[in-house]
Amino acid sequence: MGEPIPAELALRPLGDLQVSAIGMGAMTLTQVPDADTARGVRAVHAALDAGVTLFDTADSYGPTEEMGVNERALIAALRTHPGDLSRVVVATKGGHTRGPNATWWIDGSPAHLARAARASLRRLGLDALPLYQHHRPDPRVPFADSMGALRALVDDGIAQRVGVSNVDSAQLSEAIEIVGPALVSVQNELSPLAPPAADVLRQCEAHGLTLLAWGPLGGMREAKALGDRARAIAAVARARAVSPQRIALAWLLRLSPVIIPIPGASRPESIVDSAAAAGVVLDDDEMRVLGGAVQ
Repeated sequence: MGEPIPAELALRPLGDLQVSAIGMGAMTLTQVPDADTARGVRAVHAALDAGVTLFDTADSYGPTEEMGVNERALIAALRTHPGDLSRVVVATKGGHTRGPNATWWIDGSPAHLARAARASLRRLGLDALPLYQHHRPDPRVPFADSMGALRALVDDGIAQRVGVSNVDSAQLSEAIEIVGPALVSVQNELSPLAPPAADVLRQCEAHGLTLLAWGPLGGMREAKALGDRARAIAAVARARAVSPQRIALAWLLRLSPVIIPIPGASRPESIVDSAAAAGVVLDDDEMRVLGGAVQ
């Protein structure tokens, strides 16, 4: 399915690990109106067959207020694959809660994060969580307290590595100071519509942190919103005879070697196309056309 991905482009660092340059966001396995369990399993298997080794989930991904629905679906799909899973990294998140009518709430208290991480560990059936991420800053809880809870999870052997999500530069600086070397990643929204903030990206590069891009294909169907960049992406995609989505992911990969996009996928065809973006190396002229600068 497509051209082979060059070995030097297929992997990117995540702390002390090497993972696929394109990950898979598992949220759409369950958090969509037409979620299809069998199709979701096929999508996960297709991702593994395409070389994807990083899978991102969260305890709060629904679609109901029941916690852990998505974690269970992802781990079940992974474990039915006949191949070697020794290099697979499952990243999960805690700090959101779900209420009646599928509402989203936030709880970044140390007590909640401690309980949530242990519950995720039980659901995933792992010895320790490979990457545990604080889902979103809680305005009611000092960010330093939440970061101290992440550090405690590593000290207690619950998590091997930790990350933060949806943070600004000041919050990231605080996380770096409190968590130390156990902090390996930042997960923020990055896409052609929402390019990375320069200060956060430069912090990640300076401190060896991976910038996990959630929603990397967000807005791809909204040509009016994307404007000139949407038209540029479409033009480059036509010239290369690939999908615009593949070019959008390749654009993120070219922006910085610390960026790993984690597109969601509920269909095998989607994740196979996304994984192939690791083999698309945009040249300088294409980056100029697409807009290679960050904000």
